[in-house]
Amino acid sequence: MARAPRWGVATTVQASPAQVAAFAAHYLDLGAHRIWLHFDNPDDPAADLLAGRDGITVTRCDAAYWQELCGKRPDTHQERQIKNVTRILRKARLDWIGHFDVDEFLLAAVPVAEALADLPADRLILRVEPWEALHDPALPDDIFTARAFRRQLPDESAHLASRLYGRFGPLLDRGMLSHTVGKCFFRTGVKDMVGRIHGARIRGEPVFGGRFHPDLALLHFHAQDPLSWKGRLAYRLERGAYQYRPDMQRWLLGATPDQVDAFYTAIQTARPDLLRDLAAQGLLREADLGLRAKVAARFPDLG
Repeated sequence: MARAPRWGVATTVQASPAQVAAFAAHYLDLGAHRIWLHFDNPDDPAADLLAGRDGITVTRCDAAYWQELCGKRPDTHQERQIKNVTRILRKARLDWIGHFDVDEFLLAAVPVAEALADLPADRLILRVEPWEALHDPALPDDIFTARAFRRQLPDESAHLASRLYGRFGPLLDRGMLSHTVGKCFFRTGVKDMVGRIHGARIRGEPVFGGRFHPDLALLHFHAQDPLSWKGRLAYRLERGAYQYRPDMQRWLLGATPDQVDAFYTAIQTARPDLLRDLAAQGLLREADLGLRAKVAARFPDLG
């Protein structure tokens, strides 16, 4: 009987200690054999809290780290993410490495190792579909807090985007505020493969990933907290993901604070009519991750 694949997760983080602990606890509970936490800020207090824990490797990305890895610290966070995950792909003694952000939580209908074992031997990556968390102010705080998650709209569905989100629908990419291409697991030991944020390349050519795996979903807490979302909005518009959405970027850059609030309310709030319409289209998933309970069980000393 073949050995079940062993898998881990690599990420580059800059988040609160509670959020990093929630990420680590969730993936350890899913069966990850190791989690590599690369702290973009080498003085991040979360690094000391999680260093030395079973199944966790902490790397502080200081000047010496970057000098040894590639000569200097890359200018963009995207390039730093790519360097970090590719380093793990080349050194990890596991079969697969997932590359997820600290606000992305895998939901698995089957054991993750089983999903990976089912792939053909020539399949080098496994793609996971994103589901965006919606804001529900009635929920108790769970570090990352949401129970309703929306799927991207089918192709050629501009009319549906407008029906769901009104005048803001055309500003979105298939009804999503963040990425629609999902994230990946990468097979290790593949010569010249470079892990990227949403896929992989070999000698500059994209690696075929196939369809999203039907039994895995990536719950993305991109904007479930309105205050955090507004706090990061300027960065996302200038240097983050929103710079690749020119229509949305242009509108948000010119919007007043009240207009920004109206935009968020229309597209991100888990209001009953939106949930009903999403469910009718097969675009709604509900899940309760219980992150505070997972952190308390894994790291009781963190309080």
